[in-house]
Amino acid sequence: MLLEERRILIVKPSSLGDVVHTLPVVHAIKRRFPTCHIGWIVQKAFTPILEHDPAVDEIIPIHIPSTSDPQAPRGIFIKALKSTLAVLADLRTRFKERPYHVVLDLHASFRSGLLSMANPNGTRIGFADAKELNTFFQHHRLVTDPDKPHAVDKNLAFAEFLGCPASEEDFRIVSGSRQRESVERFLRARGVNPEDRVVYANPAARWSTKYWTLEGWVGLAELFAGMERTHMVFAGSPQDVSYINEIRGRAGAEIIVAAGELDLGEAIALLEMSDVYVGVDSGPMHIAAFAGIPVVALFGPTDPEKVGPYGTGHRVLARTDLDCLACRKRSCDNRECLEGLTSQRVFEETRGLLGW
Repeated sequence: MLLEERRILIVKPSSLGDVVHTLPVVHAIKRRFPTCHIGWIVQKAFTPILEHDPAVDEIIPIHIPSTSDPQAPRGIFIKALKSTLAVLADLRTRFKERPYHVVLDLHASFRSGLLSMANPNGTRIGFADAKELNTFFQHHRLVTDPDKPHAVDKNLAFAEFLGCPASEEDFRIVSGSRQRESVERFLRARGVNPEDRVVYANPAARWSTKYWTLEGWVGLAELFAGMERTHMVFAGSPQDVSYINEIRGRAGAEIIVAAGELDLGEAIALLEMSDVYVGVDSGPMHIAAFAGIPVVALFGPTDPEKVGPYGTGHRVLARTDLDCLACRKRSCDNRECLEGLTSQRVFEETRGLLGW
């Protein structure tokens, strides 16, 4: 399919990791067809991932409350429905004036199908195995390779279909100079020198079952504190601050808390400046992998073959003696899959990966 000077719309509004997984597709398309115009429908909270990326010509921010968030309040479905209708009306007006020629629906849901339909007359492309009736919205349905189950590899089927297979240079994420300068000031104010080691720690996720133990994080912080010129920086959203402060309160060592202090754009810059990511399966883990940062990831209820850190040079730590791994449960009374990982093992695996 020739896409020179064509307008291409990406429909991948969320989540953080899923948006990151779509970047290679956009980069491959723009590299092969530099005169095309790429727009992206994305949840407003995730726009910092895209705003400095030269491959994205137009960011179309939306806000629809998540109905899959375990902490979503009562009445969220009604709020999401109203927001969806309002967004669809706005998109129809926007696209009527400047429609897109091709729509890539990488989200594969009923709602994303509706978002795709807001663009008149464009060729719509989606996954053949999409659920929630999404396939009925598509003109072309892509069959993915079952031997390549990772989310990134599935997304790359779009690039292959469009005649622009991804190359190594397409696996990247772009931060802004202002964000990098802000992070440099943040670290300098907390006694971190440019030559020091920085361990980016991410202890929180949307699923409670992805959490490691407080004891594990406390022990790991104390182990890294015993290393010369090494700083452990705990990052996350403002909602994670109380949990991280509990870790800090129990640790017999000083740690740096970036959660609630840095926004998403600055968190991307912090990851780029870090020596390693250590944490649970979450969006920042995927950002780290695309930023070229080694990852030490703790896995339990999710499958690293499908959603682990993409690429080489990473380590996934998981119990190998349990039948319930990758259960995808968002709540569970039995937490032994992650409780069985010790701080000593995580520390040694990290040092071994980096040669410290």
